[in-house]
This record gives sequence, structure tokens and C-alpha cells, in this order.
Amino acid sequence: MTTHLKQPVIVGKIGSTYSVRGWLKMFSFTEKTDSIFDYQPWFIQHKNHWQFIDIEDWKCHQQDFLLKIKNIDEKEKAQHFVNAEITVDASQLPVLEEGDYYWKDIIGCQIIHISGDVIGTVVSMIETGANDVMVVQTQIQDHKSCLVPFLCDQVVKKVDKVMQQIQVDWDLDF
Repeated sequence: MTTHLKQPVIVGKIGSTYSVRGWLKMFSFTEKTDSIFDYQPWFIQHKNHWQFIDIEDWKCHQQDFLLKIKNIDEKEKAQHFVNAEITVDASQLPVLEEGDYYWKDIIGCQIIHISGDVIGTVVSMIETGANDVMVVQTQIQDHKSCLVPFLCDQVVKKVDKVMQQIQVDWDLDF
């Protein structure tokens, strides 16, 4: 089964093979790690096409998960999935409350200082445990990247998802 995803969102990644019976390690990017199994169906990109992944079984393993894909019963067949990003359509994700954002909504936004100066664009996010941090490719300072904490009210003053802009009060020299 292949399909076209309207709004692909990466929710995890398949790691290395785990056994000769085709099990794979899997890493969840969801806030509650086991929530990844609530968002179905899963797809990976293979040769520029979306390939459906049918999960036969899964189990917790240390801090991550082990995954068994249906009809993949040998290590050699499982190798095909190693390092594949697990993707779902954004429509599978729950609607968030006002003031909550998915990283997909933040990445790509333009960062504007409260003075009106354009700082740069969010290129990725980092989870630190205490708070999320935006990695911003700057338009100043020789196009270096800088880290800006995603702290609503303290640093982040306004998020406009429609205009893809985030207003911040942050000293770039920090």
C-alpha cells in the first residue's frame, strides 16, 4: 500500500535490527513516547514513494521500543527499514490547546526581535527536558545559528502560525 501524505510529520525513527527474526529498534519523537502507537497509519519514504508500515507487534526495551513489522521475519529483510523515519499525516495528530504548538508549526518560522529586527529562521528544535529550544539560522552575525529557548511569555512573546512568525525578546549575544 502506497499513498500520498498531505502533511507528513516525522514521529519517530527505526534504528538497527535487533534479532534474526526481523525485530527492529525504534525511537519515538512524541512527547509521551508510547503515544507514537496512537498515530496510525505509519509510512516510510522509499525511492521517493510513501510505503505503508503494518505493525505486527511492539514492546518496550530499556528506554526505547522494539518493533516487528508484519511479514518481515528475517534480519536481512528488516535491514531495509534501518534508519527510516516513521511518518504520519498531520491529520492523525490531536488538536492542541491554545498556546501549545507542534514542532512542525515552529520549524520554518521567521524569528523577529521585539524591536522589529529579523533575526532568522527556525531550522530545528532541541528538547532539553526543561524546555524546548529553537535552533535559529540567523540573518545577522555571519549567518551563524543561535539557540533561543521556547519559553512563552518570558522569551517568546507572540506566535503567528498563519504568518509563520515568532516574536521574541532575546539577546543574541547570550
